[in-house]
Amino acid sequence: MSETRAINDVISLETVGKVGLVCIDNPPVNASSQAVRQGLLDAVAAANDDDAIEVIAIYAAGRTFVAGADIKEFGKPPLQPSLPDTINAIEASAKPVISAPHGTALGGGLEICMGTHARVGVKGLRVGLPEINLGLLPGAGGTQRGPRLMGMEHTLDMALSGRMVTGEEALGWGLIDRLEDGAPRDVALSAAEAVLDGTLPTRRTGELPVEVDDAALDAARKMVEKKMPNLASAPKCIEAVERATGSVEDGMKFERECFMSLLKHPSSEGMRHAFFAERAVSKIPEANATPREIRKIGVIGGGTMGSGIATAALTSGFAVRLIEVAQDGLDRGVGAITKNLDGAVKRGKMAADKRDAAMARLEPSLNMEDLADVDLVIEAVFEDMGVKKDIFGQLDKICKAGAVLASNTSYLDINEIASATSRPEDVIGLHFFSPANIMRLLEVVVADKTAPEVVATGFALAKKMKKIGVRAGVCDGFIGNRILAYYGKTAGYLVEDGASPQQVDQALENFGFAMGPFKVGDLAGLDIGWANRKRMAPNRPNAERYVRIHDKICEEGMFGRKTGQGFYIYDDNGIRPNPRTLEIIDEERAAKGITPKRFTDEEIVERYMTAMISEAARVVEDGIALRPIDVDAVFLFGYGFPRFRGGPLHYADTIGAKELVARIERFAEDDSYYWNVPDILRRMAADGTTFADLNKES
Repeated sequence: MSETRAINDVISLETVGKVGLVCIDNPPVNASSQAVRQGLLDAVAAANDDDAIEVIAIYAAGRTFVAGADIKEFGKPPLQPSLPDTINAIEASAKPVISAPHGTALGGGLEICMGTHARVGVKGLRVGLPEINLGLLPGAGGTQRGPRLMGMEHTLDMALSGRMVTGEEALGWGLIDRLEDGAPRDVALSAAEAVLDGTLPTRRTGELPVEVDDAALDAARKMVEKKMPNLASAPKCIEAVERATGSVEDGMKFERECFMSLLKHPSSEGMRHAFFAERAVSKIPEANATPREIRKIGVIGGGTMGSGIATAALTSGFAVRLIEVAQDGLDRGVGAITKNLDGAVKRGKMAADKRDAAMARLEPSLNMEDLADVDLVIEAVFEDMGVKKDIFGQLDKICKAGAVLASNTSYLDINEIASATSRPEDVIGLHFFSPANIMRLLEVVVADKTAPEVVATGFALAKKMKKIGVRAGVCDGFIGNRILAYYGKTAGYLVEDGASPQQVDQALENFGFAMGPFKVGDLAGLDIGWANRKRMAPNRPNAERYVRIHDKICEEGMFGRKTGQGFYIYDDNGIRPNPRTLEIIDEERAAKGITPKRFTDEEIVERYMTAMISEAARVVEDGIALRPIDVDAVFLFGYGFPRFRGGPLHYADTIGAKELVARIERFAEDDSYYWNVPDILRRMAADGTTFADLNKES
């Protein structure tokens, strides 16, 4: 016999013999909302008041245990009870409380488990403390109870990496006590019965001793200094873990103070903005359209992009027909795909049998006619409008009705490409970023006549491939490359005027970029930008200042990493400045009569970021991006923009429109053609609005 009573809408208490089963049912991920926190508090109190109950067991309905905080409460005044108060009440329960997590127990969900007196996980469980990914630290006892259960080293590992840990790993660390097969309710009930018969010991986590691990603390400090120098939460997390040697009450007080102060820190605000950006970009005008079914994908071109796109499609479960014009090119493409998949197996990202199944879905071909039955074709040949229009003219005749015809072009006009077909409504841009099997960004470029269901198909494909789809309008370069083409000129101007490529790179890496622009150029291949500049040369305005340094480097066959030389030299001795490139820079300065001047790192960052923000603002103003947050997503997921700064337009709000206008006007004294204030920025400076306000309006 059992009896169930509702504590509130999301928490119930079921009495089974001497066991009180507390069920969390707050779909889809049982987030630790105010109702969950209050319900747990009330359920534990009710169970303690019930003489029939001797042991309390907490489990969750659905596919997961508590998988984190309720994002609807982010940025709002805190609602009582707080999660620390709820967990403290659980730990203080006079009757033993055990937890039976399944699926994932993340952040506050794991901290709830830490506060119970024993933890029996359901096999398949994964746990984690991902708060670092939001610029925070565990704020409900994770830094205090974690060391008491699994030691400082493992707590620091989880809290600083944010990674998910398997149930087996957590069991080995002592974070959980057992792993069992079964439904969560059954595991919770059997675990509670094990407490009753004395075979599962219970203990209050806060009363356990903590062993100081100086080696782990020192290693964590060195790692943070090297890899996370701009993240305020990382050193605070280490300090909080170190405080675990005192009383749990004092440690939790310090942890909570850190958590609340970090909520207002710019690095946390930036990372939370990045978190929301990933979700906001799916809100598109075509969201209600029905995507077309995609099972088989054709990829035209077996080069770097084509093989990467094919790899991404294969690992996502699609059948892929790879088309090339010559056997050697086809062999290289298949070889690249094989290497990509083998690498995924070696890195533990893919099982060997999954790799074999993916390769079995690959059909290489030299015949375009073999695309007759594909549901989607992605053209990934080099950037030449004539070539692309010819291909799309052929696809128009070959592909079945309803097939989506996509181009992976980085710059070219999708409307013009679509004009080569009799079905422009089926044509779309799908701009993947290299390496396409790894990079998360996918610009979904919507032409004038693209059908809504084709747009929806592009976003469904992005989701299936675990990529971040961002809607972009048609212009040269779309969102990302249009902005890049503009602010990239600033880097050239800075070098021509006196800075070295190394100083520019270092200044921007100190700002937070993983790589500076000249290292990125070398990595991508300087010949790619060179080809685009030559394409654009006939339309280049006479008034525009043009820096020839990149072209001169390419004219000498130095294309970056692929040739071993570019702005840097790449060989067995490592990476170092290229003396010949420095000579070319001096020659160009002399040819233009430029006397080199000194720039501080701050001046470099100021000019570079102001240029980026200026063009990003124009992209929003022109409607190429739906919202400022879409621009931020493009740069966060495709261009290595430092996550803790939230994206270029979030960062712009930290500077303020008035200051940005003043900067541009100051820079315009030297170059009034390049530096001009976007109308949108001038309006924002006048009325005091922000890009965040524009995000709210959309």
